[in-house]
Amino acid sequence: MNKSLTFRLLNEKDVDAIHEIEHESFTAPWSREAFQNELTKNQFAVYVGLEEDGIVIGYCGVWIVIDEAHITNVALLPQYRGKKLGEALMREVMEVSSRKGAKSMTLEVRLSNVVAQSLYRKLGFQNGAIRKNYYTDNQEDALVMWVNL
Repeated sequence: MNKSLTFRLLNEKDVDAIHEIEHESFTAPWSREAFQNELTKNQFAVYVGLEEDGIVIGYCGVWIVIDEAHITNVALLPQYRGKKLGEALMREVMEVSSRKGAKSMTLEVRLSNVVAQSLYRKLGFQNGAIRKNYYTDNQEDALVMWVNL
């Protein structure tokens, strides 16, 4: 990883950066208010950011409840994709979650998102159930994946 790239836990001051990345990444993005609530009111939420020269270029949100971590969203700005930065971000989130007591991790991914599924399998995730009509923008099904940390 480039020396100018660093990870850190995100906070309320990062809401605008997270929201921008979200809007550039998803067809049904979360609202700014949703991220505001995540970072100020959700006691289970942990957000890890990837920065380049002090600018947030990617983030991953996870809810850690007892000993299970649930990835809520993960995204990189488009110009940083395809450079193994998503993998580095996921590895960091897995490590942070483990340090915070999580023994397993789960996430949902679009059935059509074979690139993300491939990355998750590389990280040890296994296929679980299918959530029918999970995505609100087009009713696409989601594949639930999980891994022991």
